[in-house]
Amino acid sequence: MAVNYASSKDGADRVVGEIVGKGGKAIAIGANLAKPADIERLFSQTKDAFGKLDILVNNAGIYEFAPLENVTVEHFRKQFDLNVLGLILASQQAAKHFGPSGGAIINISSVAATAGLPNASVYGASKAAVDAVTKSLAKELGPRNIRINSINPGMVETEGVRAAGIAESDFRKQVEAQTPLGRIGQPRDIAPAAVFLASADASWITGETLYISGGNR
Repeated sequence: MAVNYASSKDGADRVVGEIVGKGGKAIAIGANLAKPADIERLFSQTKDAFGKLDILVNNAGIYEFAPLENVTVEHFRKQFDLNVLGLILASQQAAKHFGPSGGAIINISSVAATAGLPNASVYGASKAAVDAVTKSLAKELGPRNIRINSINPGMVETEGVRAAGIAESDFRKQVEAQTPLGRIGQPRDIAPAAVFLASADASWITGETLYISGGNR
């Protein structure tokens, strides 16, 4: 497994250590998925290390919230370059490197794609674009036995959520109050779905968006 990181090499190395400690093979590769040259290098190094590619999880993303009057070209491009263009170019490279047996792509989208959150016009638009890309590429690449699905999580307690100060915020309390299952998500709530969509158990599933949000959509 190739573990990509943009800034946190220590975090990637910890993940690699866990995988290796359980008998797997993994390497960490630094690459900014908003930069096409970095994307090409990421896939080239992965192919060199493992000889093949069969699964891609498009998990790189950024979110910035801003009211309409504060939206700028930079705010827009920063999110769309990574959340949408980076995802498309990574999928392009994956399709190029998948073998004759095909492969699986899992895109990490968000409930923001359809929830209509205030101050999230650009972020929500980028995730709606991810869902559109998922459906389009599923039809385009299906004849090559390449399956593409997206997972649309609600609020999940990740490093990014904690760093942004959201994990202990009133916004979190508001989300939990609106969530039928009464809490925000944890990474362990999302990972099994990604494993399933990447596996042979999902061999007849493509073009789907799976919401994992505790019932809050």
